[in-house]
Amino acid sequence: MKSVSVRKIKTICFFCGANSGKDVAFVIAAFDLGEVLGRRKFDLVYGGGRLRLMGCVSTTVARHKRQVLGIIPSAFTVNKFVGETCGKEIKVATMHERLLTMMELSNAFIALPGDFGTLEELFQMISWA
Repeated sequence: MKSVSVRKIKTICFFCGANSGKDVAFVIAAFDLGEVLGRRKFDLVYGGGRLRLMGCVSTTVARHKRQVLGIIPSAFTVNKFVGETCGKEIKVATMHERLLTMMELSNAFIALPGDFGTLEELFQMISWA
């Protein structure tokens, strides 16, 4: 019988829309996700900033003393477009470099509700896997 190699998941990357949406259930789900990741001792990689759904997840994970790393294109840091990043931050030149860095630093991926950008990021991870 062939042995199966299992990698331990330590760092999870998540994607979501920039907006919280009109339904408070999205905000509750984001806080719940942060709680689960934090309690289960997962580190987090995300798109940076502290606004809306991304802020809900990242600040909740950070409250559990887990490592939180935001990967953000330099253009997004002008005028604090996405707010202060929770945890450490890596600035990259392009969105492609952002996704590549997120993939290299993560063991698993989760998507919360979003728009076409969220789907594009998730499908990119799937196609690279």
